[in-house]
Amino acid sequence: MQGTHWWLVCYDVRDPKRLRKAAKHMEGYGERMQYSVFRCWLNPRGMEQLRWELTELLTAEDDVLFIPLCSSCVQGMRT
Repeated sequence: MQGTHWWLVCYDVRDPKRLRKAAKHMEGYGERMQYSVFRCWLNPRGMEQLRWELTELLTAEDDVLFIPLCSSCVQGMRT
């Protein structure tokens, strides 16, 4: 797919119920690296869709960080 690359998606959700919903939702998008950190292979449309879906699940007190990853960064990841 054109424009597809890896993203690191990290979130900090204050409410346990929303946290469980966010984690379950993210499992459909990528590989869990840590409790609230996922590595996702997304094209630009998929990235925007994920961002929109998370804004629907979360509130203003929650935080989400999307970090684009280059291929050498992904290859160097160790868990």
